[in-house]
Amino acid sequence: MSEQRRDRLDQPVEPGRVRLPRFDPEAFGQWSENIARYMGTAKFIVYMTVVIAAWFAWNTMAPESLRFDPYTFTFLTLILSLQASYAAPLILLAQNRQTDRDRLGMEEDRRRAAMQKADTEFLAREIASLRIALGEVATRDFLRSELARLADELDEAAHRRQKLERKEWEEEHS
Repeated sequence: MSEQRRDRLDQPVEPGRVRLPRFDPEAFGQWSENIARYMGTAKFIVYMTVVIAAWFAWNTMAPESLRFDPYTFTFLTLILSLQASYAAPLILLAQNRQTDRDRLGMEEDRRRAAMQKADTEFLAREIASLRIALGEVATRDFLRSELARLADELDEAAHRRQKLERKEWEEEHS
């Protein structure tokens, strides 16, 4: 290779070609959002109103030789048109970026909702299986009632045994 220049990506640049400056799209997008956000404030409207009022005042009340934009205010119209021609695409760019962020947020919300639904369905199935399993397992109340019934039976058996022992004792002693 002869004396070819290389750009940041280490790719050859053809001789005689104009190299355009590179910019970071993210940085440019943030810059455009900041401008759009500022243009949507009352502060911007007040400043624009003051500038336009000063422009009108100067070009109508100043001595004829010091006026730079006579009555039809052609230069002011040109400046405001230029501002609008740059503001509109910047505002659209900011809106597009916000739309992209909103879309990503909605996709994330949908993903989380689907995960939560799956978790809820899993827990519902687990609760149902636990209920079924509990139907087959002795509960605390069931165990208490069975123990009470067994205790009553043991008390009755002990009472019968005592009666029987007393009867036998009385028969032996009589």
